[in-house]
Amino acid sequence: MKILIVEDEPQAARRLQSLVKVILPESTVLDTIDSVKRSIHWFQQHPSPDLVFMDIQLADGISFQIFDQVKITSPIIFTTAYDEYALKAFKVNSIDYILKPVDEDELRAAIAKFKSMTVVKDSPSSQLMESITLAMSMLTKKYKERFVIKVGEHLKSVETTEILFFYSLEKTTFAQTKDGRKHILDFTLDQLQELLEPKRFFRINRKYIIALESIQDMISYTNSRLKLILKTSDDNDVVVARERVQEFKDWLDR
Repeated sequence: MKILIVEDEPQAARRLQSLVKVILPESTVLDTIDSVKRSIHWFQQHPSPDLVFMDIQLADGISFQIFDQVKITSPIIFTTAYDEYALKAFKVNSIDYILKPVDEDELRAAIAKFKSMTVVKDSPSSQLMESITLAMSMLTKKYKERFVIKVGEHLKSVETTEILFFYSLEKTTFAQTKDGRKHILDFTLDQLQELLEPKRFFRINRKYIIALESIQDMISYTNSRLKLILKTSDDNDVVVARERVQEFKDWLDR
């Protein structure tokens, strides 16, 4: 099996190549390429490999730009540090991915999936491009920037940047803004979770979705949980669910 690695981080490329040789000892890594420009040149000069490992963010741009310039019929396994919405995009389109840093078990699973795929080297590149295009549109998903809220008989547009947190109370969803005002929304928290920019908003439990800037203080709480003091909030029981604590810490540490 002939394999091409497109990766701009030397250490990551070496680790991936080492793991590939362990999992697929009969394989040959043809080359390791670190840029969009060099990748385009490589594909123009060589026949398609059996499999390509491709990082999304390369030294000189996004790897999807490669597909605009050359015809690639090889199956692709992406390596990515993108957020959960990017990962969903690849899953939906049956384009596999490995979250960096590459884990051997995940690599084995991805290769197993590749072996079971019906896509072959001479499959129409238009199908691959259609899948790539749809994945890219999901990767560049536009999150909600404002909400139209009813205030008495009037409608008001509120920017998401003005909202500190969303919460549910007695089957009603509220948005609380920096000025301390509460606004009723026609969305559930589940719906909001899909609409909001995940780098700015995090769902800490079934009742709250908070913005990073809403946090005034964090306190260690019982059962390995965290208690939060939120700006403009008079709720003294805002607690990060235990099963979400580590993910919450990772979100804070981005």
